Amino acid sequence: MKLPTAQNPAPGAGRRTPSVRRSRAVRWLTAGLAVVLGLAVSATPRDAAAADNPYQRGPDPTPASVAATRGPFATTQATVPAGNGFNGGFVYYPTDTSLGTWGAVAIVPGYSALFANEEAWMGPWLASFGFVVLGIETNSRTDGADARATQLLAALDYLTRTSPVRNRVDPHRLSVMGHSAGGAGTLLAALRRPSLKTAVGLAPGTPGNNLNMSTTQVPTLLLSGQNDGTVTPSYVQGIYNTLPAGVEHAWAELAGNDHLSFTRSNPTEMRLLIPWLKIFLDNDTRYTQFLCPLADSTGVSRYSSTCPLVPPGGPTTPPPTTPPPTTPPPTTPPPTTPPPTTPPPTTPPPAGTACTATYRTVNSWSGGFQAEVTVTAGSAAVNGWTARWELGGGQGISQVWNGTLSTSGATATVRNAAYNGALAPGTSTTFGFLGTGTPTSPSPTCTSP
Repeated sequence: MKLPTAQNPAPGAGRRTPSVRRSRAVRWLTAGLAVVLGLAVSATPRDAAAADNPYQRGPDPTPASVAATRGPFATTQATVPAGNGFNGGFVYYPTDTSLGTWGAVAIVPGYSALFANEEAWMGPWLASFGFVVLGIETNSRTDGADARATQLLAALDYLTRTSPVRNRVDPHRLSVMGHSAGGAGTLLAALRRPSLKTAVGLAPGTPGNNLNMSTTQVPTLLLSGQNDGTVTPSYVQGIYNTLPAGVEHAWAELAGNDHLSFTRSNPTEMRLLIPWLKIFLDNDTRYTQFLCPLADSTGVSRYSSTCPLVPPGGPTTPPPTTPPPTTPPPTTPPPTTPPPTTPPPTTPPPAGTACTATYRTVNSWSGGFQAEVTVTAGSAAVNGWTARWELGGGQGISQVWNGTLSTSGATATVRNAAYNGALAPGTSTTFGFLGTGTPTSPSPTCTSP
């Protein structure tokens, strides 16, 4: 990867004018003279805070600056080639080299999606606030959450060890983020690598994953959509309820947002995400005032957090400018039943049958629905399976996870993914999909080679 020529920094983005250098020199000389003469020179609160936190970057934040579409730093970007455990992507970073290294975040898209199509808008935006951002493409667009977790961690290793921008990245301040299946991969990556500074799940996972974060050590932010019929609010709340009390975490539900809202430019999302990353990647508690309590609830239908959101190793109390938290937990009680899961069949498949498939409609709305199919092996193990059923009039399929779809006329065929084709006798796996039209109740068949 060849680095492009650095662009000129944005106004105020780390350029030190002669007057600034002279004023700093005067302060240093004054301080030195005071030491010699035994005089006490007191620093301003901002100077003291900056001295305590070498990662603090940029001017003091304001509600307007946090909501801006660009931060104080000029940025550039470069293409990352395939290899190194993932399928390439794009890296975005501040051009300023005078302030030391930056914290970094690796981002992975959802099932069947491309970062270039759905999350690339986030790269320059986040980089302008003082982060190195690596958006990756997956080795296969049908990779599951486990594979996406593996590739996220490989991307961070590449970024800090061999990439041309490795000298710009602080290897001790790293984070992961992803959408949908990429969000599930993000949470799995946090479980695998507890040294991460934070993890951000955007509508993370799909019903049936049953993500349990009770052992995580990584501060976690969950963002979900109020109108998401794929990763529903109750499902996200189920994940949130498993996060341990001793680890900082927060959950924001965005009003009116659906599952794909995170794949488009989303100012409400960024108004929450930027303070979170500043707090946990940069230890910058100047930003807690925006989340503890939530300073601007516009576009947020539900919010809960473990205020005061102190980064590990940070101060034990929030800065004096941060008011005490007043935001109560969500008014919606935790679900009395776990998120939808598919139980194994109560009776085994008939003798001599390689496998069976059971269809279930999970959710429906005007013009669309979500369904899942459970594939169960018979009395012998299977190595590969294929489920088929007839689509109803006007039906279509827009997205499938945990399987590979093909259609011929009204016949839908889903074959196993690379990771769920081998089933022991009597065991099951589930794939799901989003459909258009009105849901029906077909009877799928299952065959195995």
